[in-house]
Formats: sequence, structure tokens, C-alpha cells
Amino acid sequence: MTLMTTPSATQPCDRWVPTPSGDVFTRTWEPANARSDVPIVLFHDSLGCVDLWRSFPAALCAATRQPVIAYDRLGFGRSDACRTPPPLSFIDDEPTGSFAALREAYQITRFIALGHSVGGCMAVHCAGRYPDQCQGLVTIAAQAFNENRTRQGIEDAKAAFEAPEQFAKLAKYHGDKARWVLNAWTNTWLSPEFAEWSLIPALEQVQCPTLVLHGEKDEYGSHRQPERIARYTQGPAHCEMLPGIGHIPHREAEDVVVEFVRQFIARLAY
Repeated sequence: MTLMTTPSATQPCDRWVPTPSGDVFTRTWEPANARSDVPIVLFHDSLGCVDLWRSFPAALCAATRQPVIAYDRLGFGRSDACRTPPPLSFIDDEPTGSFAALREAYQITRFIALGHSVGGCMAVHCAGRYPDQCQGLVTIAAQAFNENRTRQGIEDAKAAFEAPEQFAKLAKYHGDKARWVLNAWTNTWLSPEFAEWSLIPALEQVQCPTLVLHGEKDEYGSHRQPERIARYTQGPAHCEMLPGIGHIPHREAEDVVVEFVRQFIARLAY
């Protein structure tokens, strides 16, 4: 794969967006030489937030020459806290939750959805809910169903976070919301009521082109996860298994992931 040198992104801009349940923190990156004004919206993972995307949004903005918008869901990062555990429908609810407030605040009429892990699942739901607005969908290490490997990975992570030094890493990004963030992840995915969760109904609503990226060594999902995502979307889909890569491809191989996304977006007709 040939990696391209592109102009840099401008300095990011932070903004808090009000919702009925609290303020949502957002950050935007604008390209120095825009190819399009259609934003790439980033959906973070179960323990994630805007800051944990690290250098990826700026690199993505520079490579695609399109604006990038990332946000902390309520309860995460710099957004306001949540006082109750998330419902089992929390993935299904995102199109009408924080994302709806983001669309209104930024007056988004067209967008490209890109999500990591559970954020990829939410990106699928948003793509399906707004088929005329979503121009393309990218999932990175997303889950299509709750398999044994998913639950075992979460059990292992839950045990690891019992160590104070590990939990402190989470608190660095989520502050006093860190315990809620961890419990929201582990208690939901390990719940017997969530064992039969499936992304297929949402995938069947997706009409736009889809790029599915998954690490060969992903500790939270086997090859069956990306295969199922690619199989059930209704638009054209392309799946890439990334050799030697685990659950965070955009951190483990940022240049490779950015280039896959750049090529995908360059082929979109919008």
C-alpha cells in the first residue's frame, strides 16, 4: 500500500453541545485544503472518549481533506455524567441520543460515520437511521454479536482494572465518571439479558458503501464479526483483516488505517 503525504489539519476546535440530559463535549478538525465539507463523525468505544482517539482524527482529516467531528457520549470524557446505568438498548438509542444533538448543533445534512468497537455498532445504527444523509460507513473492530471471545475479553479486562494503577489510567480520561464507564461496559456486555444481542437488524438498514476493518488478533472478536457486518449491509461492503493487529487498529497501525479510509472515501460518489 502506498501512503500519501497530504496537507495538515488546522488546530482543533472544542465545543459543548447541550442535550436534555446534559452537555456533550465535541471536537472538530478542519482540513487546510478541503476536498469536501461532508464531515467524518467518529464514534468512540466502550471505554473511549475524544482524547483517546489521540492523533488519529488529525491524521484522518489531513489525509481525506474532510472535516472530522468527534464527541464524548454522555457519561464519558468531558461530557456531563450519567446518573443511571445505560439501558440494554443503548446502542440502538444513539441515533436519537447524543448523535441527534450533534447533528442539530452542527447542522449536519450529510456525513460519513466511522466507529471503533461499540462505536462501530452505533455508527451502523446511525447509518441505517439516516440512509439519505449517511454517505459512507467505516467500522473498526466492531461487534456484530456477543460471542464467547467478546465476553472472555471483557472478563479479562474487568479483572485487570481491579489493579489501582490500571483503573487510574481510566480515571485520567474520565475523572470521577471512570467507575460508571467501566461498569457500563462490563455489566452490560456480561449481562445474561445481553447474550443474544445482534447487530443484524441494524445492518439490514444500511444502504451506503461500507468499509469493515478488523484486527486478526482482536481479543474481543473473531473473524466472524467483520464477516457478518460485511454480509448483512445492503450496500456494497469491503472487509479487510489486518494481520498482527489487535483491538485498536487505528492506534496500532494508524497510517495503514488512515490510508484504507482515505481510499474508501475517495471512491464515494456524493
